[in-house]
Amino acid sequence: MQKILRINAFIANRVSVNSHASDYIERIRAVYELGKPKVVMLIMFTTFVGMILALPYQFSYLPWLKIFWSTLGIGFMSSAGAAINHIVDHYADAKMNRTHQRPLPTGRLNRTNAFLVAMVWMILGISILLWQTNPLTTLLTFIAMVGYAVIYTMFLKRTTPQNIVWGGAAGAVPPLLGWTAMTGEVSIEAIILFAIIFFWTPAHFWPLAIQRVEEYRKAEFPMLPVTHGIAYTKKQIVIYSGLLFMVTLLPFLVGMSGLAYFISVLGLNVLFGFYVYRLYYSPENQGAMRLFGYSIIYLMLLFGFLLADHFLYLQIQS
Repeated sequence: MQKILRINAFIANRVSVNSHASDYIERIRAVYELGKPKVVMLIMFTTFVGMILALPYQFSYLPWLKIFWSTLGIGFMSSAGAAINHIVDHYADAKMNRTHQRPLPTGRLNRTNAFLVAMVWMILGISILLWQTNPLTTLLTFIAMVGYAVIYTMFLKRTTPQNIVWGGAAGAVPPLLGWTAMTGEVSIEAIILFAIIFFWTPAHFWPLAIQRVEEYRKAEFPMLPVTHGIAYTKKQIVIYSGLLFMVTLLPFLVGMSGLAYFISVLGLNVLFGFYVYRLYYSPENQGAMRLFGYSIIYLMLLFGFLLADHFLYLQIQS
């Protein structure tokens, strides 16, 4: 009998240990999700490309340690902004199918812990940037974080249907930050990289807003399809897509990139235009998510082509 009791106690202890381990792993996963890793990875990629484009060096001569630490610092700051966004939006997130499984609505993290994580990430980001870059980059990164986490999330998102346009300025800064991290100054090339993402953002986000229009209406966010209707939003997507296409030609026109980039971006724009055309002439929201999905691939490829063209030019010059 005692032997059976000992076995039961051992089993209960193992179950308790496994339960604690499972809770710990779930907490780590929740913290990871709090930083919006997919979004931050795209931010870090465009930041990285901005850094490389700012330096006239072949691959093997690049200051890789500085590039690594600078990208990581901007990544921490971006994650801090994402965490604050989670805290501010946690009630609204619970009302939307797209966001109701986030860490705060599900109770996997509370607001106090989320705020502490955000502060740790922000302190790490600022410290790394001050250590590895320059005061200008640190200041601009902090302003961008405040612009997203405070100005956009707390005010613009809740007050104007143009929220994604003006709030998108914060999301367009990363490649400019990458440029200033390496050079210590804002140049015309950095502004062009900023402009590409700035005009990409509405054309990227509004298709999602069209698809999720009823969710945004339920959460009481004045997104453009909610306040002005889907037809009007489609017209705005066409306008911003046209502006995007023109801005993406600027790197070639100012001599920042070469023919390889020019040909590549023309192909990207043609396909982007095809998805915009399908959405515009389809009833209601058909084609919205296809455009939304392609727009992410579009931006990654565009910056990838900028990077490849840069090294191709340096190879030809050497």
